[in-house]
Amino acid sequence: MVQKQRKKPFFPWGHERRFNAYVNYIRNRFGARVQKVSIDAGFTCPNRDGLKGTDGCTYCNNDAFNPSYCVPDKSISLQIKEGIEFHRNRYRKASLYLAYFQPYSNTYAPVKKLKELYSEALGFPGVAGLIIGTRPDCIDMEKLDYLQELSEKYFISVEFGIESCYNKTLKRINRGHSFEDAVKAVGETSGRGINTGAHFIFGLPGESREEMIDEAEIISSLPLHSVKFHQLQIFRGTVMEKEFIGNREDFQLFSLTEYQEFIIRFLEKLNPSIMVERFTGEAPPRFLAINEWGLKRSDDIMRMIETRLEELDTWQGKHYTA
Repeated sequence: MVQKQRKKPFFPWGHERRFNAYVNYIRNRFGARVQKVSIDAGFTCPNRDGLKGTDGCTYCNNDAFNPSYCVPDKSISLQIKEGIEFHRNRYRKASLYLAYFQPYSNTYAPVKKLKELYSEALGFPGVAGLIIGTRPDCIDMEKLDYLQELSEKYFISVEFGIESCYNKTLKRINRGHSFEDAVKAVGETSGRGINTGAHFIFGLPGESREEMIDEAEIISSLPLHSVKFHQLQIFRGTVMEKEFIGNREDFQLFSLTEYQEFIIRFLEKLNPSIMVERFTGEAPPRFLAINEWGLKRSDDIMRMIETRLEELDTWQGKHYTA
């Protein structure tokens, strides 16, 4: 008997991957492989410098994801040069680069200072645009005016660390802003025609699995171009490590298999127009207070998730309702 081949569903994002992959969008937009190069420009945060607090977010350890070449004592140009050399060993096909202002809050300075830093990055040969990581409470109309002006000439993406849709969680992890602040910042940025991204963490203390799943509907209603999702990682030396040791039952940490199934349920409810950049975060094991996933890389886990989507014949937005 000839077995019928399963007909593939039509995906509105125009490729055969079962989620709206950000990397495919970037490749199509530039017509070539584009690599991000991280930059540490020496910014801080309002909940570290005393404006809102001094202890920072309870989970935060920026050293855990900051590449070795990122040192604020080096110039922007030198960091980009060394970053390109660093990535050439792994991504030899990259011909264009996006300067990624990553650690801390990279709009937390006067516009005059931002112009100086961003202009240096955009002036480096091969840099096609900027990705700017920041907080919802570190953006204002003057900065948006400048970013809108830049976006008319370059690829500009502003990524907001939101982390959770629940104010109870944001207060517990000492974010120093509300979810309403995030909604406002996303709306004002996206409304200027600027690519707008957001970052969320799954597994934060006090949140149930169903509360996390319910965030899909909330996130789907935001005018976001892209999202990054991370499983909660507990880093050594953080306030959250102490909280975890003293109150483990309040943490809904995922095994790798559980997270894979969770992400698929979440994706099915997520607005298909929102691009997904990644599903997981990774950090050197020496930074982790607990490491149940071993040495699995984010790329490996993404392949596992895609394989499981294929097995289940499901995709991003399958159960999305506007």
